[in-house]
Amino acid sequence: MPIFGRDTELKDLGSLVDGPGDWSGILIEGEPGIGKSALVEEAVAAAAVAGLRVLRTAGVEAEHNLAYAGLQRLLYPLRRGFDALPPRQLDALATASGLSDSADDPSPYLVGLAALTLLADAAADRPLLIVAEDVHWLDTASAEALAFLVRRIDTEPVAVIATLRDGSTTPLRDGGLSPMRLEPLCDDAAAALLDSVAQDLSAPVRRRVLAEAQGNPLALIELPTAVADVADLTSAMPLTGRLERAFSARAAALPALSRSALLVAALNDGDSLAETLSATGILLGAAVEPEILTPAVQARLIDIDADAVAFRHALMRSALAASATDEERRRTHLALAEALDALPDRRVWHRAAGVVGADEQVAAELEDVAERPRHRGGAVAALERAAALSDSPDRRADRLLRAAELAVDSGRRATAERLVDTARALALTPRHEATANWLLSGFDDGMRESPSRIGELAAQAASVAADGYPDAAMRILWGAAMRCFWVEPGPDTRRALLAVADALPFPDSDPRLVAVAAYVAPFERGERVLGRLRELAAGTGQDPEVDRFLGSAALQVGAFDLAAHFSAAAARGFRASGRLGLLTRALAVQAWCLTRVGDLAAAAPVAAEAAAFGRETGQPFMRGLATAVEAEIAALRGDYEQAAALTAEAERTGLAAGARPVLATVQLTRGLIALGEGRFDDAFTDLSRLHDPHDPAHSPFLRAYFVAELAEAAVRAGRSEAMGELLDGLESAATATPSPALHLGMRYAHAVFATDAAEERFSAALAADLLGWPAERGRLHLAFGEWLRRQRRIVESRTHLRTAREIFDALGFAAWSERARVELRSAGESSPDRSTDARERLTPHELSIARLAAQGLTNREIGQRLYLSHRTVSTHLHRIFPKLGISSRGDLAALLPTSDDDATR
Repeated sequence: MPIFGRDTELKDLGSLVDGPGDWSGILIEGEPGIGKSALVEEAVAAAAVAGLRVLRTAGVEAEHNLAYAGLQRLLYPLRRGFDALPPRQLDALATASGLSDSADDPSPYLVGLAALTLLADAAADRPLLIVAEDVHWLDTASAEALAFLVRRIDTEPVAVIATLRDGSTTPLRDGGLSPMRLEPLCDDAAAALLDSVAQDLSAPVRRRVLAEAQGNPLALIELPTAVADVADLTSAMPLTGRLERAFSARAAALPALSRSALLVAALNDGDSLAETLSATGILLGAAVEPEILTPAVQARLIDIDADAVAFRHALMRSALAASATDEERRRTHLALAEALDALPDRRVWHRAAGVVGADEQVAAELEDVAERPRHRGGAVAALERAAALSDSPDRRADRLLRAAELAVDSGRRATAERLVDTARALALTPRHEATANWLLSGFDDGMRESPSRIGELAAQAASVAADGYPDAAMRILWGAAMRCFWVEPGPDTRRALLAVADALPFPDSDPRLVAVAAYVAPFERGERVLGRLRELAAGTGQDPEVDRFLGSAALQVGAFDLAAHFSAAAARGFRASGRLGLLTRALAVQAWCLTRVGDLAAAAPVAAEAAAFGRETGQPFMRGLATAVEAEIAALRGDYEQAAALTAEAERTGLAAGARPVLATVQLTRGLIALGEGRFDDAFTDLSRLHDPHDPAHSPFLRAYFVAELAEAAVRAGRSEAMGELLDGLESAATATPSPALHLGMRYAHAVFATDAAEERFSAALAADLLGWPAERGRLHLAFGEWLRRQRRIVESRTHLRTAREIFDALGFAAWSERARVELRSAGESSPDRSTDARERLTPHELSIARLAAQGLTNREIGQRLYLSHRTVSTHLHRIFPKLGISSRGDLAALLPTSDDDATR
């Protein structure tokens, strides 16, 4: 049948499947019956002419709770390619698809990466068109996997078309698909369509149908019969309701046995004809044949193709379910449960739908389904239904809060909030109340709550511990401690948190306690924390959760070299298991600390990846922190325009909720820009804001780790008196903690401000352990060389200035390199201009790929590390080679030598 009134849309879809190399995707949105499926069929036909292979899936309302059902349908034609997948991807996809009984939880991101690899391999042989209809009804796990795919196919010969009903949500909205909104047909097109399907209508009926249909193509096709059969089909009812009523009326005219079979098909979570007939036989008490559905086929409600029952439109299916009585639906679901006895996961959902009142046995079965690995994607729905069937308020609360916790883990905030609100309507125990109170803060570490909540959490943790739940208390306490990084709760609250931590029945070496102490009291507990960190460093790499706690703790106490080490290990573990939410946090800490010690080459791709994953996983403040680090890197490299733009972006995120670490890093970057541009008064002002308790950028602990930058600005701005006051304010902290970053900064400041014994102070500062702190070593050599030159000790100054220049050249600190060159020329030694390092010619994303390739990793291995298809990696490498002036990956190792951390990243 021709399509009327959609010329622009057809042209756009034609461009999608015909455009050479211009692969993208479209999300078609509109009300039911507006013509989404008709356009899809036109695109599929055009794809066949263009030589594309078409892979299809569709959301089905009855399958919404079956995890990965939609993805399995999409990938089934490619099942022979599963065995070629890398082992971890194969395990994840096999478990998600029900082909493996693995006890491991398949990470959604590993499943997505496996699907990406499979599709990229298939597309290499023949371009693909992926069609996903009714994505609002896709199970959550499949929808998230498809969104993951869409975000990563920009370089693949893959086009995507998805359809979405008006007023619905889907993860695919954030996947980068171009929206195509379908409006009702214009009057001329509506009339032409109606005349093509119902030529014999009388003029009054024709006018009525056109008025009722309101330009909706499905209504124009279906209402000509309905207006004759349904006398009270009036415009007072919404169009969707009128259509559903028309379909219900059509079904009501069928024989009773056919209506029963049709309801079975409508409520079945599959399309199997055999299942429908089996359940119908159970419902009617006698075996039935396929002919029982013939009247429904003749009424144009369903089609039977091979062994499958397909409704001609989703509204037909929903109309049948809605028009049945509660008792009819209950009996039908129980019949389906009995017919699906060999498929326990599907059976239990039908049993649950057939239950009236509480049923603890079915609730427990649903809870088991939620905990099985391949069904984690539908675990929230399973636990919510299990809660509704629970036989006690305590069990109901347990299941609701467990469902909310899983919703938090998967980034589904609205769902988590709804579940917590439902739980709070019950008479909660103190343990449940405490869990409900801290759960939702997992999205943003409580940033949008009052700082007073930290004290409340401390009290709740103490109460839960007293009731005999120490692990639950530790989780609550950790949530409260993390808030102390983002906001300032005050000394009394910090002391209360420490008291709770000290009373918990865990050894002092427990990584969680080490991290809590570091977050809550990095100065007072600094010596103890550093001791534990050094003891635990030998066990790095065994458990990413442990490494994450230790990396965060090391950052808080200013041991940035250790923090980078622990966080790199955590990132490896989270990357391997596909836990992108926690990977984002580990990468952000790693990038922040690598930048602080001066390893910009390693930090840049890590920061870029953290920012990208922060956006993808819905962690705005981690994204803001990573963006602030990108700004700092740009400033250190001398790209002040880029640094200013990134700083403004990060500040918008930080100011929205007063995220002090983000704003502190922003002010540090502003100070670096001003220093590089010679605006020393501005630099001192920018950096001094970190020490003002009334400033939103004030961070009581991070301010102590930027002392060297502040001292440099103060020296050049002539602000020695003001700097002296700030140093006096930090002396007590320096006495309390052996924090490496604080003491390095204090030694630098005391040396550059010394009025006597300056040489001894510089020598002592350089004699400290600076092995893991190359930027600080370069800064000291530069300042010492400048001092020596001012003392007219020219020959001695050159040694230090030359060392500083070499360090800053190697690190890519452009402004500092130039300063060292200027000083060297003033000391009578010429210095060649610094050549651009190969790493600076690449974007952070390209640098990540190039560094891994330089280590000898294959394209597939690089793709697994970075969650890209191996063909995308190949495309990037072909862009990288010309930028670096090389022709093969064998040349990369010489241009991008790897460190030990690179080799294990």
